[in-house]
Amino acid sequence: MPNGLIDDASLRTHPDGLALSLTIPWYRSLWLSSVSKMTLSVDGQEVPQEDLSLELDGTRYALADLPAQSETLWYLQQHPHLIARRDTPVVLGEVHAVAISGELRLPYMQIAPGEEGGPGMYVPNFVRQYLELTVMDRDAPAPELAAVTAPAPQRTAEDPFKLGLTLYSASAEFRAGWYDFDGLLKRVADLGIGPGIEIVASQVLPTYPVVDDGFVRTWKAAFDKYGFDASSFGANLDMGRRRDRDMTPDEEFEFTRTLFQGAKMLGFPLVRIQSAKPQLLRRLLPLAEQLELKLAYEIHAPLGPNSPEIMKVRDVYAELDSPLLGFVADFSSTMHSMSPTLLRAVRRAGLDDEAIDRLQAIWATDATMRERQEEFIGYLRSRGFDPGRLGSFAHLAFNMHGNVQPTEWADIMPQIMHVHAKFYDIDDDGNEPAIDYPELVRVFVDGGYRGYWSSEWEGHAFAELGEVDPLLLVRKQHDLIRKSMRSVPAST
Repeated sequence: MPNGLIDDASLRTHPDGLALSLTIPWYRSLWLSSVSKMTLSVDGQEVPQEDLSLELDGTRYALADLPAQSETLWYLQQHPHLIARRDTPVVLGEVHAVAISGELRLPYMQIAPGEEGGPGMYVPNFVRQYLELTVMDRDAPAPELAAVTAPAPQRTAEDPFKLGLTLYSASAEFRAGWYDFDGLLKRVADLGIGPGIEIVASQVLPTYPVVDDGFVRTWKAAFDKYGFDASSFGANLDMGRRRDRDMTPDEEFEFTRTLFQGAKMLGFPLVRIQSAKPQLLRRLLPLAEQLELKLAYEIHAPLGPNSPEIMKVRDVYAELDSPLLGFVADFSSTMHSMSPTLLRAVRRAGLDDEAIDRLQAIWATDATMRERQEEFIGYLRSRGFDPGRLGSFAHLAFNMHGNVQPTEWADIMPQIMHVHAKFYDIDDDGNEPAIDYPELVRVFVDGGYRGYWSSEWEGHAFAELGEVDPLLLVRKQHDLIRKSMRSVPAST
């Protein structure tokens, strides 16, 4: 994830020495227990771990105590201070060389469950930064965003799909504080890119996983003002919230029930679920029936509708035989090439032409995601290139880009309840350079799909903050989708 833990305006004065205003280096809120490691060097001198502490909401934590803070949320828009004790405090205007590294454990991305009551293995996120920073007393101001005066194309009765977006598309800008929640919705309305609004609960709820009354009032006021529709409520399952063990089945149920109740309070008809464990779904189905919620499991790169892992979910669905169970189709699964946005990012991180060519060649093979990751990392090491220089990119290149054929979506079309219209860029010709949108539109029109296509710009995983305006890109993507679906006659 670019942008990292610190930026050019992070260094602050502090009576103990100095403080760094931190930004969470991920797209969603995490628990403080997710912080596995953090190191800091200033002007070439490493700060001892015992001289570092983290201050959030007025409470100060020793770094060694963070793994125990499984009930303390680091909300996406919060900027806790990493405080370093020094003999001589820094003063305004000084310039210092700062090197910071961190490791986060992503509690909802489980690689393997724990054994005998122990903790499971979870996907890590590594951050390494080196910056020359000037001591400041405030955050950098948000930039002025371009206005759009041209009216958005309107939906017609003949359009087969409804369009909208997930607010996840503006993850980096929301995280940086360029928008508050109402301001983000206002800009979406100004650009004419509704009416469907999808959220990732762990991203936008300050009281995650709870939806409180204050958020409900803000949400409903904005929807009344702008005429939006609630399309999909993204629910994660933070199995690794605690560091000493995974959630128990009862804890998984209670955590998910809290999210379902919040989705109902906000008026969502559908929840994007993360777990399709048979025992959990059996317990959740009566609740979903009571709350009148559809439950859709996301099919995301590198998997496709017929991948072995998804076939197991399809078998569970067949066993439970409920009309409330279905899928979210995420178009990251069906890419024909790697995104130029990702390739620019890894080039910035130090890959040369040969390495980028090898990356693309390995990606295009039929090997499993892990086999491709290991082959690429082995190649980098054979050239003396530390894969850590790429941060998460060495892994994201394979688990965020799938190369399944778009026609495979037809195999489960009756069970597709929602679409993540994933994209990374729109080129000068108005096309997505790595995803064949005209073909995807044809497959879904011919298959009889008539639900929401929710635009999901995921370039924030690779682009620098401010490099592009993602909501303007969503507007362009809507133009592409409308043009494509109006060129394919709807099935009768």
